[in-house]
Amino acid sequence: MLRATRLGRGPHKPLAILRHMGPLRAVRPQLWCFQHSCAEKYGSCARHPLWTGPVSSLGGTRQSPINIQWRDSVYDPKLTPLRVSYDATSCRYLWNTGYFFQVEFDDSSEESGISGGPLGNHYRLKQFHFHWGAANAWGSEHMVDGHAYPAELHLVHWNPVKYENYKEATVGKDGLAVIGVFLKLGARHETLQRLVDLLPDVKHKETQVPVGPFDPSSLLPACRDYWTYPGSLTTPPLAESVTWIIQKMPIEVAPSQLAAFRTLLFSGRGEEEEAMANNYRPLQPLLDRKVRASFRATRIGRTE
Repeated sequence: MLRATRLGRGPHKPLAILRHMGPLRAVRPQLWCFQHSCAEKYGSCARHPLWTGPVSSLGGTRQSPINIQWRDSVYDPKLTPLRVSYDATSCRYLWNTGYFFQVEFDDSSEESGISGGPLGNHYRLKQFHFHWGAANAWGSEHMVDGHAYPAELHLVHWNPVKYENYKEATVGKDGLAVIGVFLKLGARHETLQRLVDLLPDVKHKETQVPVGPFDPSSLLPACRDYWTYPGSLTTPPLAESVTWIIQKMPIEVAPSQLAAFRTLLFSGRGEEEEAMANNYRPLQPLLDRKVRASFRATRIGRTE
């Protein structure tokens, strides 16, 4: 029988990663861990296998995700538009990692990737994945002025100029560039539906299904304004190797599409079933970092 992720008070249950209460319009679940109390205010001490190994950068100075505040972001006229060019034929398969579902790409050539913006050279697309909540009031990793979205897409790219492969780049300086896209409730997203239709085939951990040609640029908003800041992976090893490029505008998805995300399981076949949701990391302190914007804000929450 499916055991839904518990929220609020009561005994701690495994396989849910929640963040602090924030200044939100809706009541948000408090951060709690799997079987024991948290040792770090901003860390996840989850019993999920992803979080039980060494965490090399816990307590670092440029951790992610963060709360992006309009009033504190700095317009940088030197930030050029991000150039995005993906090869749909390089898409390989979709799989359940046991933490989220992820779409993998062949990264052996320069055909698929991004450049421009805050980047000094071309970065190759490796994979993309999503983070989401157990309810539509939360789920994104990053927040904007204390507002959380129901889900967040991450398109992960690596630096082939400085590193020989993706694995090396994940823990190296300027190794990764991740585009973050917020998802909000609205109209059905036809491109996303192609992936949603495949989710029943990857319900359990470590299952996969071929995707066929797929161009993830169709998951980007029409407006390409963005914030950028130096940060980290949001899963272990939490390496501070990421240039984050967070899209200002969200994309719309239907409630039924988000509900399909929640039909996935953290667990494998033969294991006690655990609904996959709340797979995001708690907010991290900005410290002395600056969030730069490619657009000029005329007032908080509005742009020109």
